[in-house]
Amino acid sequence: MLRNVVSFCLGMGCFMSAASADTVTLVTTEYPPYYAASLPEKGVVSAITAAAFKKVGYDVTVEFLPWARAVSEVEKGTYDGLLGVWHSAERERFLVYSDPILDNEIGLVALKDRNISYKALSELKPYRIGTVRGYANPASFVEAGLTTDEANDDLTNLKKLIAGRVDLALVDKGVSDDLIAGHMPESRASVVWLEPPISKIPMFNGFAKNKAGYERRVADFAKGLSQLRASGEFAEIVKKYGFR
Repeated sequence: MLRNVVSFCLGMGCFMSAASADTVTLVTTEYPPYYAASLPEKGVVSAITAAAFKKVGYDVTVEFLPWARAVSEVEKGTYDGLLGVWHSAERERFLVYSDPILDNEIGLVALKDRNISYKALSELKPYRIGTVRGYANPASFVEAGLTTDEANDDLTNLKKLIAGRVDLALVDKGVSDDLIAGHMPESRASVVWLEPPISKIPMFNGFAKNKAGYERRVADFAKGLSQLRASGEFAEIVKKYGFR
């Protein structure tokens, strides 16, 4: 009888342990094709993050908000961190950055019939350039002192470009391609990606310093991500989503 009780308790203990796995709750904005609520597994960065954390015994929940609000909520401690964030020194006040996950190719999109081209950023001083509120833009772009006009998100920024409210839009190439194809395909022939790109920026996860246990989450994610790369699963996920 005692043996049966012990066996039952051990079984219940195992069940409770599995059911109470640590959960990391991250927040971000809609940023397809990298992450979005409508994408399979919420996108490639979400899939990589979830798979890396799964390696070390965590579940992951990802929620979506406008970017400036997402940053504000993490700063207040509402979430464990930001998914898919670019590094900025200012955010080091409240974030610890993970190892890099993927790179973003950041540059400019213009209306084709404007015939805008450039070799140096200083040549763009006559133009109004759409940016997204709260994004950490490339340092060279910021230092160039150009005229900018903020939008709440990339889709709004591109719509402003199409409507002629800005002359150029600063955007990730993959994001631009995805948004135009999905939301304004009739404008695809009207816009052009300008070479050269301004920067390639690594994307990180940022963990909130004011959430208890953040040091362990940072270390565990690094361990899980390393295991994911070593096993070949990282490359499989990236390929699955059409990235390199």
